[in-house]
Amino acid sequence: MCGIIGYIGNRPATPLIIDGLKKMEYRGYDSAGIALLGEDDFIVRRARGKIRKLEKLIEDEDLPMPVGVGHTRWATHGVPSEENAHPHRDDKNRIVVVQNGIIENFLELKEKLRELGHEFSSQTDTEVIPHLIAEYFDGDLPSAVRKAIKELKGAFALVITSWEDRRLVAVRYGPPMIVAHAEGDGNGNGVDNGTLAASDIAAILEHTRNIYFMEDGEVAVLDEKSIEFSDFDGNPVKKDVTKITWNPIQAQKGGFNHFMQKEIFQQPETLRDTILGRFDLEAGDIILDKELGEIDDRDFKNYNHVLMTACGTAWHACLVAKYLIERFTDLRVEVDYGSELRYRDPKIDDKTLVVAISQSGETADTLAAIRGAKERGGSVLSICNVVGSTIARESDSVIYTHCGPEIGVASTKAFTAQLAVCVLLSLHMGRRLGTVSIDLCREILQDLMEIPQHVRTVLKNDDELKGFSRHYKDKQDFLYLGRGINYPIALEGALKLKEISYIHAEGYPAGEMKHGPIALISSDMPVVTLVTQNNVYEKTLSNLMEVKARDGEVIAIADEGDERIGEVADHVFHVPKVSEVLSPILLTVPLQQLAYHIAVHRGCDVDQPRNLAKSVTVE
Repeated sequence: MCGIIGYIGNRPATPLIIDGLKKMEYRGYDSAGIALLGEDDFIVRRARGKIRKLEKLIEDEDLPMPVGVGHTRWATHGVPSEENAHPHRDDKNRIVVVQNGIIENFLELKEKLRELGHEFSSQTDTEVIPHLIAEYFDGDLPSAVRKAIKELKGAFALVITSWEDRRLVAVRYGPPMIVAHAEGDGNGNGVDNGTLAASDIAAILEHTRNIYFMEDGEVAVLDEKSIEFSDFDGNPVKKDVTKITWNPIQAQKGGFNHFMQKEIFQQPETLRDTILGRFDLEAGDIILDKELGEIDDRDFKNYNHVLMTACGTAWHACLVAKYLIERFTDLRVEVDYGSELRYRDPKIDDKTLVVAISQSGETADTLAAIRGAKERGGSVLSICNVVGSTIARESDSVIYTHCGPEIGVASTKAFTAQLAVCVLLSLHMGRRLGTVSIDLCREILQDLMEIPQHVRTVLKNDDELKGFSRHYKDKQDFLYLGRGINYPIALEGALKLKEISYIHAEGYPAGEMKHGPIALISSDMPVVTLVTQNNVYEKTLSNLMEVKARDGEVIAIADEGDERIGEVADHVFHVPKVSEVLSPILLTVPLQQLAYHIAVHRGCDVDQPRNLAKSVTVE
């Protein structure tokens, strides 16, 4: 989830690139860099930290070059550092590349290129790309790029240039990429000559309102006056221009009304980025050994139980992980809030694996909990979104979710990415312990690969949720019900509604309804129910009949093809039917959408709800 930009024209590229990077800093702020084409070489400047560090580095330099590329990084491979910052070059300084995405087979390519005499200077996956292009480069940059990208596995958006072939080449295979002619913004602002490539409309909106959106498998070749499109085989592609009417603030939100809404819709991309490169479908295996390090070396056989800890939304991910690990292994799993764990006397020793989940990696209670666990001899594995955060640094091992900065206070894409990692981790543990067969692993991985597309399908029906959510905007109480692995998702749905709409909501196991909550059921208390066609499907239908008998209104999130649910629900939202262990990921999304639309109908500030902060770094 990085920001990339390129410009070729007759104006100085530096101010345009720096300004564009600032507009995309929400996409990454670990490091930033710029490469400018001189007469017979590149001028490359890179800095760890936010873009202002890069600005400071070049502020006294005269850099009038009219061709360049820039990058702001959110680290995936390699710690945030100057040497890992983009742009990256080949060792003969002929090719320069900026990338957004993940190259799954970079280690294999790196070894191959080393055997051919290439030398590398970073830990990143990106650095293999300029070296690979250089192997094919004979003066025709687009031709070399097309040959090289066919060897890449993963998801990537690229902008490439060379001082020998003074054009820009933009590539899309997964992450977004746009290109445009610079023509100003129509109000006398911005550069009005040349062409542009970027990963985000916000970066170039000052310079044009007419955008070409590249599709997967496309290449664009840019010079000072023209843009030519082709597929990866070089066949010409005809593109239509899209006129953008957003204002600059809307552009940073991608045209969405709120960052939360944008982040809900980013989930197909962030889920794909999180799972890519972490499994081998053919072998029926999970590839987490390097990330788990010493913990993986113990092969999990030396642990007699797992203790999960987190706060808020991440705690709900821990509850899902409990179901998964206990299903796929023989290990006993305990879940506790970080704020509780730090103040009790947990039975932790060197046979305890403590798994901490935190989006920010700075959650104070979770950090205190893992420090206490380490003092007692436990091994700590963290699942985290922010590279180099305190929890990540103080853990024995860390698995990063690859979903980029999350700006909306109410967590959305970070949560579903956490769930995806929990699926991979539990399968990995099961394979290492011999409790998950190759066939079962393959079956679940095949389903997991399809989850991003299923989420996209759910999001396409957003208007349906928006429509009936208006009916509930004046309600003051909600009950959320779920069973088994989806009970934690009922908790998460209730939390989302509370956080952003200020409506009181509770999550309950559906089987517990008769043990108290049924006393609250009335026409004034809608009941949101997660209904999958599993072994307790009939029992859940019985729960809903009890709600209807007491004049309760039922909103059901149900599997596609389930026709019976319509007999007991006032509103039904269908989602694609998936494996039970993956259903929490998919069922989460419509609950996020429902909470979002109800909050908007109520006029609430969904990005910055009252009294809440994005990262709770104090007790």
